[in-house]
Amino acid sequence: MKNRKFADGPVWFDGTNINEALFCDEFLSHRKIIFANGAFFTPDGRVTDVLPLRGEIYEELKCCAVNNIPRKITNILEVLKLAAHVDDFPPEADRIHLTNGTLKLDGTFTEGRPEIVRSRLPVAYNTGAPVPSQWLAFLDGLLYPEDIPTLQEFIGYCLIPSNKGQRMMVIKGEGGEGKSQIGAVLSALFGSNMKDGSIGKISENRFARADLEHILLCVDDDMRMEALRQTNYVKSIVTAQGKMDLERKGKQSYQGWMTARLLAFSNGDLQALFDRSDGFYRRQLILTTKAKPADRKDDPDLAEKMKAEVEGIFLWAYEGLRRLVTNNFKFTESQRTKENREAVKRDNNNVYDFLESAGYIRLKADSSISSKELYEIYGMWCDENSLTALKRRSFSDAVIASQGKYHLEYCNKITNAAGRRVWGFYGIEAVARPNINGFFEVSERTYRRNGGIDSRSNFVYVCTQRFTPKHQ
Repeated sequence: MKNRKFADGPVWFDGTNINEALFCDEFLSHRKIIFANGAFFTPDGRVTDVLPLRGEIYEELKCCAVNNIPRKITNILEVLKLAAHVDDFPPEADRIHLTNGTLKLDGTFTEGRPEIVRSRLPVAYNTGAPVPSQWLAFLDGLLYPEDIPTLQEFIGYCLIPSNKGQRMMVIKGEGGEGKSQIGAVLSALFGSNMKDGSIGKISENRFARADLEHILLCVDDDMRMEALRQTNYVKSIVTAQGKMDLERKGKQSYQGWMTARLLAFSNGDLQALFDRSDGFYRRQLILTTKAKPADRKDDPDLAEKMKAEVEGIFLWAYEGLRRLVTNNFKFTESQRTKENREAVKRDNNNVYDFLESAGYIRLKADSSISSKELYEIYGMWCDENSLTALKRRSFSDAVIASQGKYHLEYCNKITNAAGRRVWGFYGIEAVARPNINGFFEVSERTYRRNGGIDSRSNFVYVCTQRFTPKHQ
Protein backbone atom coordinates (compact mmCIF):
# COMPACT_ATOMS: atom_id res chain seq x y z
CA MET A 1 0.00 0.00 0.00
CA LYS A 2 1.24 3.50 -0.81
CA ASN A 3 2.80 5.44 2.05
CA ARG A 4 0.43 8.20 3.25
CA LYS A 5 3.27 10.65 3.26
CA PHE A 6 3.56 10.23 -0.49
CA ALA A 7 -0.14 9.78 -1.30
CA ASP A 8 -0.03 12.88 -3.47
CA GLY A 9 3.42 12.06 -4.89
CA PRO A 10 4.30 10.33 -8.16
CA VAL A 11 2.53 7.07 -8.82
CA TRP A 12 5.82 5.26 -9.36
CA PHE A 13 7.12 5.96 -5.81
CA ASP A 14 5.60 4.37 -2.69
CA GLY A 15 7.75 6.25 -0.20
CA THR A 16 10.43 3.60 -0.13
CA ASN A 17 10.87 2.08 -3.59
CA ILE A 18 10.73 3.26 -7.17
CA ASN A 19 8.72 1.23 -9.66
CA GLU A 20 10.81 1.51 -12.82
CA ALA A 21 8.04 0.32 -15.16
CA LEU A 22 5.56 2.92 -13.87
CA PHE A 23 8.25 5.59 -14.00
CA CYS A 24 8.91 4.81 -17.66
CA ASP A 25 5.19 4.93 -18.48
CA GLU A 26 4.89 8.39 -16.99
CA PHE A 27 8.18 9.55 -18.55
CA LEU A 28 7.04 8.47 -22.03
CA SER A 29 3.70 10.23 -21.56
CA HIS A 30 5.40 13.62 -21.78
CA ARG A 31 8.66 12.79 -23.61
CA LYS A 32 8.85 11.81 -27.28
CA ILE A 33 11.40 9.02 -27.49
CA ILE A 34 11.64 5.55 -28.99
CA PHE A 35 14.23 2.79 -28.84
CA ALA A 36 14.94 1.07 -32.17
CA ASN A 37 17.87 -0.51 -33.98
CA GLY A 38 19.97 -0.37 -30.80
CA ALA A 39 19.60 3.38 -30.14
CA PHE A 40 17.25 5.99 -28.66
CA PHE A 41 15.68 8.46 -31.10
CA THR A 42 13.91 11.74 -30.36
CA PRO A 43 12.66 14.70 -32.44
CA ASP A 44 16.28 15.90 -32.28
CA GLY A 45 17.51 12.70 -33.93
CA ARG A 46 19.56 9.85 -32.54
CA VAL A 47 20.68 10.17 -28.92
CA THR A 48 24.47 10.01 -29.21
CA ASP A 49 25.12 10.87 -25.56
CA VAL A 50 22.86 9.41 -22.85
CA LEU A 51 24.20 11.80 -20.19
CA PRO A 52 21.53 14.47 -20.86
CA LEU A 53 18.89 11.73 -20.79
CA ARG A 54 20.23 10.51 -17.47
CA GLY A 55 20.03 14.13 -16.29
CA GLU A 56 16.34 14.31 -17.22
CA ILE A 57 15.64 11.14 -15.27
CA TYR A 58 17.59 12.47 -12.30
CA GLU A 59 15.45 15.64 -12.23
CA GLU A 60 12.40 13.40 -11.86
CA LEU A 61 13.96 11.23 -9.14
CA LYS A 62 15.70 13.76 -6.93
CA CYS A 63 12.52 14.44 -4.99
CA CYS A 64 12.62 10.85 -3.73
CA ALA A 65 14.80 9.93 -0.76
CA VAL A 66 16.22 6.68 -2.07
CA ASN A 67 19.69 5.20 -1.94
CA ASN A 68 22.03 4.79 -4.90
CA ILE A 69 20.21 6.98 -7.41
CA PRO A 70 22.90 6.43 -10.15
CA ARG A 71 22.15 2.69 -10.14
CA LYS A 72 18.40 3.44 -10.19
CA ILE A 73 18.91 5.65 -13.24
CA THR A 74 20.83 2.86 -15.00
CA ASN A 75 18.03 0.40 -14.22
CA ILE A 76 15.43 2.85 -15.49
CA LEU A 77 17.33 3.30 -18.77
CA GLU A 78 17.30 -0.46 -19.33
CA VAL A 79 13.57 -0.62 -18.62
CA LEU A 80 13.04 2.41 -20.87
CA LYS A 81 14.58 0.45 -23.77
CA LEU A 82 11.80 -2.10 -23.36
CA ALA A 83 9.02 0.41 -22.76
CA ALA A 84 9.98 2.61 -25.74
CA HIS A 85 10.96 -0.22 -28.06
CA VAL A 86 9.69 -0.37 -31.66
CA ASP A 87 10.56 -3.20 -34.02
CA ASP A 88 12.19 -1.09 -36.72
CA PHE A 89 12.80 2.54 -37.63
CA PRO A 90 13.78 2.64 -41.32
CA PRO A 91 15.48 5.68 -42.89
CA GLU A 92 13.44 8.17 -44.91
CA ALA A 93 15.46 8.91 -48.03
CA ASP A 94 13.08 11.51 -49.46
CA ARG A 95 13.57 14.24 -46.83
CA ILE A 96 16.12 16.16 -44.77
CA HIS A 97 15.37 17.08 -41.16
CA LEU A 98 16.76 20.49 -40.14
CA THR A 99 16.68 22.56 -36.97
CA ASN A 100 13.59 24.48 -38.05
CA GLY A 101 11.66 21.83 -39.99
CA THR A 102 11.72 19.18 -42.70
CA LEU A 103 12.73 19.71 -46.34
CA LYS A 104 11.65 17.15 -48.92
CA LEU A 105 13.39 16.39 -52.20
CA ASP A 106 10.47 17.91 -54.12
CA GLY A 107 11.27 21.27 -52.50
CA THR A 108 8.39 21.42 -50.00
CA PHE A 109 9.31 22.58 -46.51
CA THR A 110 7.33 21.95 -43.32
CA GLU A 111 8.16 24.07 -40.28
CA GLY A 112 8.47 22.58 -36.82
CA ARG A 113 9.87 19.34 -35.51
CA PRO A 114 7.00 17.31 -34.05
CA GLU A 115 8.05 13.85 -35.22
CA ILE A 116 10.77 11.51 -34.01
CA VAL A 117 13.54 11.27 -36.60
CA ARG A 118 16.69 9.24 -37.20
CA SER A 119 18.87 12.27 -37.87
CA ARG A 120 18.55 16.05 -37.76
CA LEU A 121 21.18 18.34 -39.21
CA PRO A 122 22.36 21.23 -37.00
CA VAL A 123 21.52 23.85 -39.63
CA ALA A 124 18.36 25.79 -40.47
CA TYR A 125 16.65 25.95 -43.84
CA ASN A 126 16.89 29.59 -44.82
CA THR A 127 16.08 30.46 -48.42
CA GLY A 128 17.36 33.97 -47.77
CA ALA A 129 20.82 32.82 -46.66
CA PRO A 130 23.59 34.73 -48.46
CA VAL A 131 25.70 33.04 -51.10
CA PRO A 132 28.64 31.28 -49.35
CA SER A 133 31.31 33.41 -51.01
CA GLN A 134 34.20 32.23 -48.82
CA TRP A 135 33.32 28.58 -49.48
CA LEU A 136 32.97 29.04 -53.24
CA ALA A 137 36.22 31.00 -53.45
CA PHE A 138 37.98 28.27 -51.48
CA LEU A 139 36.70 25.55 -53.83
CA ASP A 140 37.66 27.63 -56.87
CA GLY A 141 41.24 27.73 -55.62
CA LEU A 142 41.29 24.06 -54.63
CA LEU A 143 39.59 22.19 -57.48
CA TYR A 144 39.30 22.48 -61.25
CA PRO A 145 36.01 24.18 -62.26
CA GLU A 146 34.60 21.09 -63.99
CA ASP A 147 35.10 18.99 -60.81
CA ILE A 148 33.26 21.30 -58.40
CA PRO A 149 29.78 20.06 -59.51
CA THR A 150 30.87 16.51 -58.63
CA LEU A 151 31.76 17.57 -55.09
CA GLN A 152 28.53 19.56 -54.83
CA GLU A 153 26.50 16.50 -55.79
CA PHE A 154 28.41 14.20 -53.44
CA ILE A 155 27.94 16.47 -50.41
CA GLY A 156 24.27 16.81 -51.31
CA TYR A 157 24.07 13.03 -51.67
CA CYS A 158 25.26 12.67 -48.07
CA LEU A 159 22.36 14.80 -46.80
CA ILE A 160 19.88 11.93 -47.20
CA PRO A 161 20.13 8.37 -45.83
CA SER A 162 20.50 6.62 -49.18
CA ASN A 163 23.24 4.69 -51.00
CA LYS A 164 21.59 4.79 -54.43
CA GLY A 165 24.58 6.64 -55.88
CA GLN A 166 26.88 3.71 -54.97
CA ARG A 167 29.98 5.90 -54.93
CA MET A 168 32.63 6.98 -52.46
CA MET A 169 34.90 9.98 -53.01
CA VAL A 170 38.66 10.42 -52.80
CA ILE A 171 40.17 13.91 -53.04
CA LYS A 172 43.91 13.72 -53.55
CA GLY A 173 46.73 16.21 -53.87
CA GLU A 174 50.42 16.63 -53.20
CA GLY A 175 49.80 18.11 -49.75
CA GLY A 176 49.28 21.59 -48.34
CA GLU A 177 46.45 22.53 -50.72
CA GLY A 178 43.93 22.80 -47.88
CA LYS A 179 41.64 19.94 -48.91
CA SER A 180 41.13 18.92 -45.27
CA GLN A 181 39.30 22.21 -44.71
CA ILE A 182 36.36 20.54 -46.46
CA GLY A 183 36.07 18.08 -43.57
CA ALA A 184 36.02 20.92 -41.03
CA VAL A 185 33.15 22.61 -42.85
CA LEU A 186 31.22 19.35 -43.21
CA SER A 187 31.42 18.81 -39.45
CA ALA A 188 29.40 22.02 -39.02
CA LEU A 189 26.89 20.88 -41.63
CA PHE A 190 26.37 17.31 -40.42
CA GLY A 191 27.15 17.55 -36.69
CA SER A 192 26.84 14.20 -34.92
CA ASN A 193 25.69 12.61 -38.19
CA MET A 194 29.30 12.68 -39.40
CA LYS A 195 32.14 10.58 -38.06
CA ASP A 196 35.91 10.70 -38.47
CA GLY A 197 37.17 7.28 -39.47
CA SER A 198 39.69 5.27 -41.45
CA ILE A 199 39.11 3.47 -44.74
CA GLY A 200 41.97 1.13 -43.80
CA LYS A 201 40.34 0.23 -40.51
CA ILE A 202 37.00 -0.39 -42.19
CA SER A 203 38.67 -2.79 -44.64
CA GLU A 204 40.55 -4.72 -41.94
CA ASN A 205 38.27 -4.72 -38.89
CA ARG A 206 34.96 -6.56 -39.10
CA PHE A 207 33.65 -4.54 -36.14
CA ALA A 208 34.30 -1.16 -37.79
CA ARG A 209 31.14 -1.21 -39.91
CA ALA A 210 28.92 -1.27 -36.81
CA ASP A 211 30.53 2.00 -35.69
CA LEU A 212 29.06 3.63 -38.82
CA GLU A 213 25.49 2.57 -38.10
CA HIS A 214 23.10 5.59 -38.13
CA ILE A 215 25.90 7.79 -39.61
CA LEU A 216 25.41 9.78 -42.84
CA LEU A 217 29.07 10.48 -43.62
CA CYS A 218 32.43 9.04 -42.63
CA VAL A 219 35.48 11.22 -43.37
CA ASP A 220 39.03 9.85 -43.53
CA ASP A 221 41.07 13.02 -43.11
CA ASP A 222 44.42 11.41 -44.00
CA MET A 223 43.95 8.14 -45.82
CA ARG A 224 46.70 5.55 -45.38
CA MET A 225 48.77 4.81 -48.47
CA GLU A 226 48.94 1.03 -47.97
CA ALA A 227 46.89 -1.03 -50.40
CA LEU A 228 43.82 -2.64 -48.84
CA ARG A 229 44.24 -6.36 -48.21
CA GLN A 230 40.52 -6.89 -48.60
CA THR A 231 37.86 -4.67 -50.09
CA ASN A 232 34.59 -6.48 -49.40
CA TYR A 233 33.77 -4.44 -46.26
CA VAL A 234 34.37 -1.12 -48.03
CA LYS A 235 32.40 -2.15 -51.13
CA SER A 236 29.50 -3.40 -49.03
CA ILE A 237 29.18 -0.02 -47.29
CA VAL A 238 29.32 1.93 -50.55
CA THR A 239 26.64 -0.19 -52.20
CA ALA A 240 24.40 -1.08 -49.22
CA GLN A 241 20.73 -0.54 -49.98
CA GLY A 242 18.86 -1.82 -46.97
CA LYS A 243 20.00 -3.70 -43.92
CA MET A 244 23.35 -5.42 -43.68
CA ASP A 245 25.03 -7.76 -41.22
CA LEU A 246 26.82 -5.83 -38.45
CA GLU A 247 28.91 -7.13 -35.60
CA ARG A 248 30.13 -5.69 -32.32
CA LYS A 249 32.72 -7.20 -30.02
CA GLY A 250 31.32 -9.85 -27.75
CA LYS A 251 27.84 -9.62 -29.23
CA GLN A 252 25.81 -11.63 -31.69
CA SER A 253 25.78 -10.14 -35.19
CA TYR A 254 22.57 -8.41 -36.25
CA GLN A 255 20.94 -6.73 -39.22
CA GLY A 256 21.26 -2.94 -39.17
CA TRP A 257 20.63 -0.01 -41.50
CA MET A 258 23.80 1.27 -43.19
CA THR A 259 23.68 4.61 -45.01
CA ALA A 260 27.18 5.96 -44.35
CA ARG A 261 28.97 7.48 -47.32
CA LEU A 262 32.79 7.51 -47.45
CA LEU A 263 34.94 10.57 -48.18
CA ALA A 264 38.74 10.43 -48.00
CA PHE A 265 41.49 13.03 -48.36
CA SER A 266 44.83 11.66 -49.45
CA ASN A 267 48.19 12.28 -51.09
CA GLY A 268 47.80 9.09 -53.12
CA ASP A 269 45.35 6.58 -54.51
CA LEU A 270 43.09 4.05 -52.85
CA GLN A 271 44.48 0.72 -54.04
CA ALA A 272 43.67 -2.92 -53.42
CA LEU A 273 46.31 -5.56 -52.78
CA PHE A 274 44.37 -8.45 -54.28
CA ASP A 275 41.12 -7.11 -55.70
CA ARG A 276 41.67 -6.49 -59.43
CA SER A 277 37.99 -6.23 -60.26
CA ASP A 278 36.59 -3.26 -62.10
CA GLY A 279 33.90 -2.97 -59.42
CA PHE A 280 36.30 -1.72 -56.74
CA TYR A 281 37.50 1.19 -58.88
CA ARG A 282 34.13 1.90 -60.48
CA ARG A 283 32.82 2.86 -57.04
CA GLN A 284 35.36 5.67 -56.64
CA LEU A 285 34.94 9.33 -57.56
CA ILE A 286 38.54 10.63 -57.65
CA LEU A 287 39.11 14.39 -57.68
CA THR A 288 42.58 15.89 -57.96
CA THR A 289 43.39 19.27 -56.46
CA LYS A 290 45.19 22.14 -58.11
CA ALA A 291 48.81 22.70 -57.12
CA LYS A 292 49.23 25.13 -54.24
CA PRO A 293 50.37 28.55 -55.54
CA ALA A 294 53.84 29.39 -54.27
CA ASP A 295 52.78 32.89 -53.19
CA ARG A 296 49.55 31.88 -51.44
CA LYS A 297 49.12 33.09 -47.87
CA ASP A 298 47.01 30.72 -45.80
CA ASP A 299 44.28 32.13 -43.57
CA PRO A 300 44.27 30.28 -40.20
CA ASP A 301 40.67 31.37 -39.62
CA LEU A 302 39.36 30.22 -43.00
CA ALA A 303 37.53 27.16 -41.63
CA GLU A 304 35.67 29.26 -39.06
CA LYS A 305 34.72 31.81 -41.71
CA MET A 306 33.32 29.09 -43.94
CA LYS A 307 31.44 27.45 -41.05
CA ALA A 308 29.66 30.78 -40.56
CA GLU A 309 28.26 30.31 -44.07
CA VAL A 310 26.77 26.89 -43.28
CA GLU A 311 23.18 27.87 -44.15
CA GLY A 312 24.28 29.01 -47.59
CA ILE A 313 26.49 25.92 -48.00
CA PHE A 314 23.46 23.75 -47.22
CA LEU A 315 21.47 25.42 -50.02
CA TRP A 316 24.43 24.88 -52.37
CA ALA A 317 24.63 21.19 -51.42
CA TYR A 318 20.85 20.78 -51.69
CA GLU A 319 21.04 22.13 -55.24
CA GLY A 320 23.62 19.43 -56.02
CA LEU A 321 21.35 16.78 -54.48
CA ARG A 322 18.39 17.88 -56.59
CA ARG A 323 20.55 17.67 -59.72
CA LEU A 324 21.78 14.20 -58.73
CA VAL A 325 18.24 12.93 -58.11
CA THR A 326 17.06 14.38 -61.44
CA ASN A 327 19.94 12.52 -63.12
CA ASN A 328 18.81 9.25 -61.51
CA PHE A 329 21.71 9.30 -59.01
CA LYS A 330 24.34 9.37 -61.75
CA PHE A 331 27.12 11.77 -60.76
CA THR A 332 28.44 14.49 -63.02
CA GLU A 333 31.98 13.43 -63.93
CA SER A 334 34.51 15.45 -65.89
CA GLN A 335 36.87 13.79 -68.31
CA ARG A 336 39.63 14.34 -65.74
CA THR A 337 37.68 12.41 -63.09
CA LYS A 338 37.12 9.51 -65.48
CA GLU A 339 40.79 9.48 -66.45
CA ASN A 340 41.79 9.57 -62.77
CA ARG A 341 39.79 6.41 -62.12
CA GLU A 342 41.22 4.65 -65.16
CA ALA A 343 44.78 5.63 -64.20
CA VAL A 344 44.33 4.29 -60.65
CA LYS A 345 42.90 1.05 -62.00
CA ARG A 346 45.81 0.59 -64.40
CA ASP A 347 48.41 1.43 -61.76
CA ASN A 348 47.09 -1.39 -59.62
CA ASN A 349 46.55 -3.84 -62.47
CA ASN A 350 49.12 -3.94 -65.26
CA VAL A 351 47.14 -6.67 -67.01
CA TYR A 352 45.28 -3.97 -68.97
CA ASP A 353 48.53 -2.56 -70.34
CA PHE A 354 49.74 -6.07 -71.16
CA LEU A 355 46.59 -6.92 -73.11
CA GLU A 356 47.04 -3.73 -75.11
CA SER A 357 50.78 -4.24 -75.70
CA ALA A 358 52.41 -5.00 -79.07
CA GLY A 359 55.02 -7.63 -79.88
CA TYR A 360 53.84 -10.13 -77.25
CA ILE A 361 50.19 -10.91 -78.02
CA ARG A 362 47.58 -9.83 -80.52
CA LEU A 363 43.83 -9.58 -80.00
CA LYS A 364 42.37 -11.69 -82.79
CA ALA A 365 38.89 -13.18 -82.83
CA ASP A 366 39.75 -16.55 -84.45
CA SER A 367 42.82 -17.26 -82.27
CA SER A 368 43.27 -18.92 -78.89
CA ILE A 369 45.90 -19.40 -76.19
CA SER A 370 46.18 -21.46 -73.03
CA SER A 371 46.20 -19.77 -69.64
CA LYS A 372 49.69 -21.17 -68.95
CA GLU A 373 51.16 -19.80 -72.19
CA LEU A 374 49.51 -16.43 -71.69
CA TYR A 375 50.94 -16.12 -68.18
CA GLU A 376 54.47 -16.98 -69.37
CA ILE A 377 54.27 -14.30 -72.05
CA TYR A 378 52.94 -11.88 -69.43
CA GLY A 379 55.92 -12.69 -67.19
CA MET A 380 58.30 -11.89 -70.05
CA TRP A 381 56.47 -8.63 -70.70
CA CYS A 382 56.74 -7.64 -67.02
CA ASP A 383 60.49 -8.38 -66.95
CA GLU A 384 61.18 -6.41 -70.10
CA ASN A 385 59.21 -3.45 -68.73
CA SER A 386 60.60 -3.64 -65.16
CA LEU A 387 57.17 -4.35 -63.70
CA THR A 388 56.09 -6.70 -60.93
CA ALA A 389 54.07 -9.62 -62.22
CA LEU A 390 50.85 -10.63 -60.53
CA LYS A 391 50.54 -14.13 -59.18
CA ARG A 392 49.06 -16.70 -61.56
CA ARG A 393 45.61 -16.74 -59.96
CA SER A 394 45.39 -12.95 -59.74
CA PHE A 395 46.48 -12.66 -63.37
CA SER A 396 43.88 -15.16 -64.58
CA ASP A 397 41.14 -13.46 -62.53
CA ALA A 398 42.07 -10.08 -64.01
CA VAL A 399 41.99 -11.35 -67.59
CA ILE A 400 38.69 -13.14 -66.96
CA ALA A 401 37.24 -9.91 -65.56
CA SER A 402 38.35 -8.13 -68.76
CA GLN A 403 36.61 -10.52 -71.16
CA GLY A 404 33.87 -8.09 -72.08
CA LYS A 405 36.20 -5.16 -72.67
CA TYR A 406 38.60 -7.07 -74.93
CA HIS A 407 36.07 -9.48 -76.50
CA LEU A 408 37.63 -12.61 -75.02
CA GLU A 409 36.09 -15.93 -74.01
CA TYR A 410 37.44 -18.00 -71.13
CA CYS A 411 36.81 -21.76 -71.46
CA ASN A 412 38.37 -25.21 -71.08
CA LYS A 413 38.30 -26.09 -74.77
CA ILE A 414 41.70 -24.67 -75.73
CA THR A 415 44.17 -27.12 -77.26
CA ASN A 416 47.75 -26.54 -76.08
CA ALA A 417 50.98 -27.27 -77.95
CA ALA A 418 51.01 -30.84 -76.63
CA GLY A 419 47.53 -31.48 -78.05
CA ARG A 420 45.76 -31.53 -74.70
CA ARG A 421 42.57 -29.64 -73.92
CA VAL A 422 43.17 -27.01 -71.23
CA TRP A 423 41.75 -23.77 -69.85
CA GLY A 424 42.51 -20.66 -71.87
CA PHE A 425 41.12 -17.80 -73.91
CA TYR A 426 39.59 -17.37 -77.34
CA GLY A 427 40.39 -14.00 -78.90
CA ILE A 428 44.15 -13.82 -78.21
CA GLU A 429 47.02 -14.79 -80.50
CA ALA A 430 50.55 -15.22 -79.19
CA VAL A 431 53.23 -13.22 -80.94
CA ALA A 432 55.90 -14.57 -78.56
CA ARG A 433 55.07 -17.99 -77.14
CA PRO A 434 56.78 -21.06 -75.64
CA ASN A 435 56.69 -24.25 -77.68
CA ILE A 436 56.84 -27.84 -76.46
CA ASN A 437 60.67 -27.85 -76.57
CA GLY A 438 60.94 -25.01 -74.11
CA PHE A 439 62.11 -22.43 -76.66
CA PHE A 440 60.48 -19.06 -77.23
CA GLU A 441 59.23 -18.09 -80.67
CA VAL A 442 59.28 -14.31 -81.13
CA SER A 443 58.85 -11.82 -83.91
CA GLU A 444 62.01 -10.42 -85.45
CA ARG A 445 60.83 -6.93 -84.49
CA THR A 446 60.68 -7.95 -80.82
CA TYR A 447 64.14 -9.55 -81.11
CA ARG A 448 65.72 -6.42 -82.62
CA ARG A 449 63.98 -4.11 -80.17
CA ASN A 450 65.47 -6.03 -77.23
CA GLY A 451 68.97 -6.26 -78.67
CA GLY A 452 68.73 -9.99 -79.25
CA ILE A 453 68.61 -10.86 -75.54
CA ASP A 454 65.66 -11.60 -73.29
CA SER A 455 66.40 -10.15 -69.84
CA ARG A 456 64.48 -12.84 -67.93
CA SER A 457 65.55 -16.15 -69.50
CA ASN A 458 68.82 -14.98 -71.16
CA PHE A 459 67.68 -16.48 -74.46
CA VAL A 460 68.90 -15.19 -77.86
CA TYR A 461 67.20 -15.06 -81.24
CA VAL A 462 68.27 -17.54 -83.93
CA CYS A 463 67.32 -17.96 -87.57
CA THR A 464 64.63 -20.53 -86.68
CA GLN A 465 62.87 -17.67 -84.82
CA ARG A 466 63.51 -19.29 -81.45
CA PHE A 467 65.36 -18.19 -78.35
CA THR A 468 68.22 -20.56 -77.60
CA PRO A 469 70.18 -20.59 -74.32
CA LYS A 470 73.56 -18.80 -74.65
CA HIS A 471 75.51 -21.81 -73.45
CA GLN A 472 74.09 -24.11 -76.14
